[in-house]
Amino acid sequence: MKSAFRNCYLFTLSRSLNPNIPSTLFALHLIPPHSPPSISRPPFRSVSPIASMAGGEPHAPPQLEKQFEDFRAQLEESGTLRDRIRAVVMEIESSTRLIHSGLLLVHQSRSTPEVLEKPKTQIAVLKELYNRLAEIVREIPGRYYRYHGDWKSETQTVVSLLAFMHWLETGTLLLHTEAEETLGLKGSEFGLDVEDYLVGICFMSNELPRYVVNQVTAGDYDCPRKVMKFLTDLHASFRLLNLRNDFLRKKFDGMKYDLRRVEEVYYDVKI
Repeated sequence: MKSAFRNCYLFTLSRSLNPNIPSTLFALHLIPPHSPPSISRPPFRSVSPIASMAGGEPHAPPQLEKQFEDFRAQLEESGTLRDRIRAVVMEIESSTRLIHSGLLLVHQSRSTPEVLEKPKTQIAVLKELYNRLAEIVREIPGRYYRYHGDWKSETQTVVSLLAFMHWLETGTLLLHTEAEETLGLKGSEFGLDVEDYLVGICFMSNELPRYVVNQVTAGDYDCPRKVMKFLTDLHASFRLLNLRNDFLRKKFDGMKYDLRRVEEVYYDVKI
């Protein structure tokens, strides 16, 4: 618009200076420049290559579809099996809580037979539960360690409680074969894992410093000596193992502090 007024002004000025300029030239200056017509384009639509090749419906190749159908069946079977295992493990955990609550009485200066009376009744329950667990695992031969993590922690706790009960009665360590026999685990397909046994023994040693302090308070001044000898022998036996830097190694390192606490109580009694 401004350019049209500017052209008109210039042309009027030129016409006043030169009246011989034709008027048609003035009309040409007033014609606006021509712009090309705009071209409308249809909206872009993305088309899936899979849908286009399959006639609009995505469809996996038969071989790929069969593979994932097999995966689905395996996962459903594994999930059902884990549910059955966890149901038994929950009962094992409930039984171990009853044993642990009964063993807490040992820190109240109760006699050993009185303390062990109720926990011993749960041993038969645990044996029956582990037999049920073994029957489930026998249905999947060769895949013991695939599901081992579902009862690993509970088994370590069971071993620690059984070992503590055995020590209260005999003053000696519960051996691996004795623990297997107590739980009825003699089969080759379902046994007591060695690492679970060792971790359970380390858990058991955590109870001994507290036991020593309470026994000395109750007047049993010979208890620190017996516990110190037991832990010293146990710690020396563990040192024969080439342990990696894993959970078992950390629990073994904790045994050193249990032994040190018992030694401090023993030295205090001697003084």
